Amino acid sequence: MKNVSLFLNQSEFGKPENSGNVLAEADAKKILDQWVINEKLKVHMKQVAHLMKAFAESRNLGDPVAHKWYLAGLLHDADWDQWPDQHCRKIIGELEARNIDPEIIRAIASHGPRYFGVEPESEMDKMLYAFDELSGFVHAYSLMRPEGYLGMEVKGVKKRLKDKTFAAQVSREDIQDASDRAGISVEDLIQFVISNQPEADLR
Repeated sequence: MKNVSLFLNQSEFGKPENSGNVLAEADAKKILDQWVINEKLKVHMKQVAHLMKAFAESRNLGDPVAHKWYLAGLLHDADWDQWPDQHCRKIIGELEARNIDPEIIRAIASHGPRYFGVEPESEMDKMLYAFDELSGFVHAYSLMRPEGYLGMEVKGVKKRLKDKTFAAQVSREDIQDASDRAGISVEDLIQFVISNQPEADLR
């Protein structure tokens, strides 16, 4: 990517009167299919979506809220593949034009605070930030193991985190920062990903 600032220079997204407005899963996946060519990126987004929904369900937040969390995870990187210099800005504009719930839009806007300049505030914001890098890292680790996720342990993931040459593009700083903001240990986050990510529907 060229030296393009991704800072959004705003903290409010969408309109309050659109609270509760969501995309159907089929419509969200249609955006995914139209906007994302890279199949590995699609896998990542579907895995993060699954983790977000699973976490919301583990907190007994109810189906409507879990669906919002799912949508935030599914679409958080929708514009990265074809429009990296407009990352977050383009999908935010699309969702605002569709009058989607501002909580979903804000979660997407805050999933990389040091890149977009938007601080994660709500629990949904913080968990999207927490799962984003960690999901990809654990998946990368699974691909190098003959047995994949089967038998994977937290200590194995942590060992790889300490190896800066493994999945070098994954920011260890962001993983720790997200953990601190969520108030959940990195170990517990890793365990949640190990326990839930293999069940993600990648169709």
